[in-house]
Amino acid sequence: MSTGFYTAAAGMLTQQRTINVLANNLLNHDTPGFRSERVVTTTFEQEMLTRIENGNTGMIGSGSPIRIVDQVVSDFGSGMLEQTDRPFDFAINGEGYFAVRGTDNIYLTRNGAFSLDAEGYLALEGIGRVIGENGDIYIGSSDFSVTGDGFIYDENGYLINRFYIAPAQQAEGLQRTENGLYVLEGELGPAQQIVPEGTEIMQYFIEKSNVDINRELSLIMEAQRNFQALSRILQGIDEINHKSATQIASL
Repeated sequence: MSTGFYTAAAGMLTQQRTINVLANNLLNHDTPGFRSERVVTTTFEQEMLTRIENGNTGMIGSGSPIRIVDQVVSDFGSGMLEQTDRPFDFAINGEGYFAVRGTDNIYLTRNGAFSLDAEGYLALEGIGRVIGENGDIYIGSSDFSVTGDGFIYDENGYLINRFYIAPAQQAEGLQRTENGLYVLEGELGPAQQIVPEGTEIMQYFIEKSNVDINRELSLIMEAQRNFQALSRILQGIDEINHKSATQIASL
């Protein structure tokens, strides 16, 4: 009976984690550059085998065929580009990430919905200043232009800075925030300053999220049904256990 209990409980945890991830995707549907996430599952047996192969023999629960959460992965597919009327909006048409200097960390993002902070620096609101190859990007006004390869010029045609574009693979494996930023601990290296070939920096554009609302809603409804079914199974097991205990006590 305990095996059935652990099976149902593990299944409920997996479905709840799936619901949380899908709900966060829906919440960030309108967040520019947001990448949707998916829960990747594995079986108990596969997880145990992996741990043994890695020398980790710690217990993870009672054996069962139920699938458990292995990891949460990002869908790195691009979102649609949308034209705007804001000179501080930017999209990366191709590979790479903008770099933003936060209070404690550097963040990589595809969200190019920037603005000017109080001191005239290009910034991602609530996060920090956008990083250029010559330090944080100072704009000062809305009268500036940007070339496809990321060079920024003022109204007189003088070079101000150049966007610092981190390569796409830099975001893989990094810790991710709920709004889709990737946390880079430490500093960006010189090799990350190259705008990848075929990549274009587009002013007056933003990249929309790659969240498909209809698909997310379908998946979250499926996960909720699974959660409810497992909950009923768990309740049934609990009732059987209670009945058995009562019968034993009456002997």
